[in-house]
Parts: sequence; C-alpha cells; structure tokens
Amino acid sequence: MFILSDRGTGERYVIPAKAADESTIRLLLAESQQESLTVYTDGFRAYESLEEDDAFTREYVFHGDGEYIDGDVHVNTCESHGSLVRSWLSPDRGVSKDKLTPYLRAFQLRRRVYRKTGEEALKPSSTLHYDSPTISATRAICLLC
Repeated sequence: MFILSDRGTGERYVIPAKAADESTIRLLLAESQQESLTVYTDGFRAYESLEEDDAFTREYVFHGDGEYIDGDVHVNTCESHGSLVRSWLSPDRGVSKDKLTPYLRAFQLRRRVYRKTGEEALKPSSTLHYDSPTISATRAICLLC
C-alpha cells in the first residue's frame, strides 16, 4: 500500500498495490505531466530509479542513518497518514486483499468528512480520488508495508 501526499493541495491518498517495486511506483507517477515534479521519499530502494528519470526530481531522507528531516525533505505527512490507516484497519484485525480497496475508500471518505466543518464536508468534492490521484507541482511519496 502506498501513501501519497500532495504538498500543493494538501490532499492525501491511500493506494493499494500488489507489489512495492519500481514499476508500481512509475505507474503511480505516470499521470504526472508537469514540467517539474519533486518527489520526496525515504531511502527505500525501489525509489532509486527516480533519480535517473528526467521527469522527476527526487529528494530523500535515509531513516537507516537516523535522518528523518532535512529542511523541506521529509515523509512525515505520509507516515502520519499511514498510521491513521493502520489504526482504521486494526479493529478488523487486518483485511483480506480483495476487500482492501473498499476499506480504503471508506477511510478516505471518513477523513474528508472529518477534515471539513459542517455543510462543507457534505458537498461533492472533485478532489476526492481513490485510485488515480491528481498531481500538483510537489508531491511526497512514501511506502508503508
């Protein structure tokens, strides 16, 4: 499962994935048609190929060396959102893979409603995406296994 946080809009996305590899990451970022996309990651090896790609600027922190933040470079928002997802799933003692997507959709809807006040939360939102998030100029991405 991937957690993506768009620093431009503040939107957060939880995306189920069958594999945590380079091809999956490229699929997540494939809809990016922006001139400059900065991807903030941790030191996970599958992200290394992004450094060779001209479509992205990759900046990262390496938790293994005790580095968690370096100026604007961090994945704390993604990790925080991931902990909320885990606590959402924990009462059910996990979820089968075929039911994961509906659970994550329910989680995202709940977060959208709780983050807004009153009638604002009930208005239709064109920014609520489940499987293909929109991308602004700056996005943080991190992997939670």
